[in-house]
Amino acid sequence: MAKGTKDDPWTLKTPPGTSDITLWRDPDASPPALVCVAGGTELRYHISAPEDLAAMLKAHDDWMELGNADEQKEARPGTIEAWARAPDNPKRGWYGLKKGLRGRFANYVTPVAEALGLVELEHNPKNNRARAK
Repeated sequence: MAKGTKDDPWTLKTPPGTSDITLWRDPDASPPALVCVAGGTELRYHISAPEDLAAMLKAHDDWMELGNADEQKEARPGTIEAWARAPDNPKRGWYGLKKGLRGRFANYVTPVAEALGLVELEHNPKNNRARAK
């Protein structure tokens, strides 16, 4: 498995398996970031996102829908996407760091959490869910 650095990034697929994504941790960024390149777009999330997601799912103790949504769209309540924007999560709001590109957390962070062995993730064409391992 890749090291998850810029020189040795994770090359993964989105949960439905339809798109390739490349991710790595950038601890020197301000703030430290999990960088995701999807197509030609670079998104950034707080570096602790995979571990924070796993801790939340462990406390939830069941499957949770991903609920993918762009920043400009409302996240469906009770989903991972809604949690990643909630004022009561560990970051007290958005995990996404680039205004205008803060959404899609559930689509891009869950594959990393799965690759790290932190969560189980479904890979259906739609309505995927995740749970803590």
